[in-house]
Amino acid sequence: MMSREDFVSRFGGVFEHSPSIAERAYDAGHLPAPLTASGVHAALVAVFRAASREERLGVLLAHPDLAGRLAIAGELTEDSRKEQAGAGLDRLSPAEHGRFTELNSAYVEKFGFPFIIAVKGLGKDDILSAFETRIGNDRDEEFATATAQVERIALLRLTSMLPEAE
Repeated sequence: MMSREDFVSRFGGVFEHSPSIAERAYDAGHLPAPLTASGVHAALVAVFRAASREERLGVLLAHPDLAGRLAIAGELTEDSRKEQAGAGLDRLSPAEHGRFTELNSAYVEKFGFPFIIAVKGLGKDDILSAFETRIGNDRDEEFATATAQVERIALLRLTSMLPEAE
């Protein structure tokens, strides 16, 4: 069995800048042996869903804006950088970047947290379309959508880190 320190070191970033999720999952003792992407995901998601709304909001707030100032400054986590680059968000035209900036600002102003979407398999047009649709949601609906996207991002990250059970 992996030590708590090693588990948190390896999986503490799966939920963006939120190692407490991995700490609580380890402490709960519900980790599968051997560790698989789906098993670790289930343990982390159980902790995330059991967290207070304020704690889940904290996880949402830990996510960067898409194609935002952290990306421009090169200050994204390695996972976020790869994910955004894979969707082409590091190659936006000035007009596209302006549209993302405008939507990011309007979204944060309306909902109080950044727009979050699992970008794997999506292109910039797909992301913009989702952005423009979701900005019309009410806050509770969008909070639920954003938390579901956080869980999807976590699964995608874990799938790249761990094998599945045979």
